[in-house]
Amino acid sequence: MDKFFHIGERGSSISDELRAGLTTFLAMAYIIAVNPAVLSGAVLGADGKPLTSALVTATCVGAGIMTIIMGLAANRPLACASGLGVNAMIAAVTPGMCGGDWHEAMGIVFVEGMAILILVLCGLREKIMDAIPVSLRHAISVGLGLFIAMIGLVNAGIVVAGKGTVVTLGNVYDPAFIVGIVSIVATLIFAALNVNGGILFGIIVAVLVGIPLGVTSAPKGIVDALDFSTVGAPFMADKNGAMGLLKVFANPTALVFAFSLMMSDFFDTMGTAMAVAKNGEFLTEDGNVENIREILVVDSAAAAVGGAMGVSSITTFVESASGAADGGRTGLTSVATGVLFILAAFFAPLISVVSSAATCGALVYVGFLMMTEVHEIDWTDLLQGFPAFLTAAGIAMTYSISSGIGLGFIAYGLTAIVTGKAKEIKPLMWVAIVAFIIYFLMS
Repeated sequence: MDKFFHIGERGSSISDELRAGLTTFLAMAYIIAVNPAVLSGAVLGADGKPLTSALVTATCVGAGIMTIIMGLAANRPLACASGLGVNAMIAAVTPGMCGGDWHEAMGIVFVEGMAILILVLCGLREKIMDAIPVSLRHAISVGLGLFIAMIGLVNAGIVVAGKGTVVTLGNVYDPAFIVGIVSIVATLIFAALNVNGGILFGIIVAVLVGIPLGVTSAPKGIVDALDFSTVGAPFMADKNGAMGLLKVFANPTALVFAFSLMMSDFFDTMGTAMAVAKNGEFLTEDGNVENIREILVVDSAAAAVGGAMGVSSITTFVESASGAADGGRTGLTSVATGVLFILAAFFAPLISVVSSAATCGALVYVGFLMMTEVHEIDWTDLLQGFPAFLTAAGIAMTYSISSGIGLGFIAYGLTAIVTGKAKEIKPLMWVAIVAFIIYFLMS
């Protein structure tokens, strides 16, 4: 095992990797409940009732399989699951664009995943990443740090929508707020004491504190039966006998929507990979991610697999950075996370007791670690500094990785033009800038 994963070579140990896998799983476990909840209004059975049980099974099994493949193929601590945002978009377009047929909606995801996989296999996705200026690569990491911290704070209700303001401080007496603060403080204490597994222990402390506060709810059971009725969704036919996948190609609007999903997946994963690579120590000095081709191939295939399983696009999760920050350095971390996801398919009621508020400290601490990239950016150079600022701020303030990257890319092109340095931009960077302009106009 050590020889296959290069565990010792990367300064890790089997126990460190397994612990990091558990940390990553706990940071991502909310998706087991959230993804079915988001999709249940659109993914309905023949009787018109939500296929909730099937969505739980497919969410866990899909995440588990693709995360294990990521660990074996890329040998990096990255985990995959159905992505938030895309699932909401799929739920939203199913009643209108797809005429209520969720099989067609999942067909859109499948088409998008296959398209982006082809781009990776042709080398285009890697070449675009190589064309990104180093300053923007660092800015993406900084932006992801802010974004990760924001996710944690929002999950705990520490940051909420304001009345008259976009955001504001939440109710300090709210139980979730208290659990979130406890998770931050506990994680900080463990970090200050240099405790191995401090991020994981911070989550556990918060879960325990959440019991008397009612945030950590008692499980409604222990074991649940598996239901695979959503698997193969794009290839299923509607009541008129029309296959979901074929309906996608007959619907120009659906194909345009697939392009929008592809743009989101394309750059979300790029940013996530950089964020995890920073914490997992496989980001080079010039901002390149080691084993990026393998990572992108698996991630692209995962999107198609998500559509095929009927659970929206499966993508690399930025919460993987919590496991990397907790010592994960190899694919064994991913394998451990993937196995836990598959087991969770059987024990979903038990896993659901880990609240999103309990993971707040882990995400905030990881965000702090990623802010160290700030000093790598030359803020005295307008061409480097301004687009970098807009990238980092955009990711956090739009609550979207791809939107923030798009704003930064467009700003870079504009700044290069006004400073007379447009010739310094590589051709593929211009392609990405134009693609983002089209993407924003279509949104």
